Amino acid sequence: MSQASPPQRGTLYLVPAPLDFGCDSQAALTDVLPEATLLRAAGLTHWICESAKSTRAYLKRVGELHPLAATLQEQSIVELPREAHKKGDHGDKGSAVFDAKPLLAPALAGHDMGLVSEAGMPAVADPGSSIVRAAHDLGLAVVPLVGPVSLLLTLAASGLNGQNFAFVGYLPQDSAARAQRIRELEALALRQGQTQLFIETPYRNPALWQALLQTLQPNSRLALAAGLTLATARIESRLVRDWKRLPVPADNRTPVVFALGR
Repeated sequence: MSQASPPQRGTLYLVPAPLDFGCDSQAALTDVLPEATLLRAAGLTHWICESAKSTRAYLKRVGELHPLAATLQEQSIVELPREAHKKGDHGDKGSAVFDAKPLLAPALAGHDMGLVSEAGMPAVADPGSSIVRAAHDLGLAVVPLVGPVSLLLTLAASGLNGQNFAFVGYLPQDSAARAQRIRELEALALRQGQTQLFIETPYRNPALWQALLQTLQPNSRLALAAGLTLATARIESRLVRDWKRLPVPADNRTPVVFALGR
């Protein structure tokens, strides 16, 4: 008597989300995500995410364009643990390295799964790399889908060095530590020509902007991209000395990516 063959394993899809999370307005999904990405998202029923609430809101928008394979109530949506979400999953902020293998049990049973963050590409400036790493370790196929990545859109539009760049995450909140970090990043950018990309929680944008103008040298180049992909997007790149003559461009509601270089 022949033994039953094990179920074919599912695929982990990295599903990009629109960049308008938390913004006052939204972009049409068809303007920022290809049809193939929307169709794949509509066909998935098992998800790992940053926020179940925002994932359901995203799927509701997808469902207005393409029928979902399961209703919102029937979707299997699992959030990453808070520690992995807030402190990262590589053990570099005092947290333990996160073992994500148990979250991929549906894929081992044959279900395709989607990894999604609140905005942009999961696992890039967002949680999720532990899921991808676990998928590789389990022998699962990993397929990144096409969609907006705010860091690369900002870099391309900044006029700064796109051949040598680094994303450094959030700067310190303490004013003295933040100023020291800004000086370190500027020195690196000026010495090596390496563009420095960083972000901030929107309500702290104005404070960070003032710290940048007070700390940076006049001839350093500073760029910002606010509300990317929206009709109200603002993307500007100037020398610090020129920025000082203008009103504060970063409000306390819109997501912004900052870029520093020469």
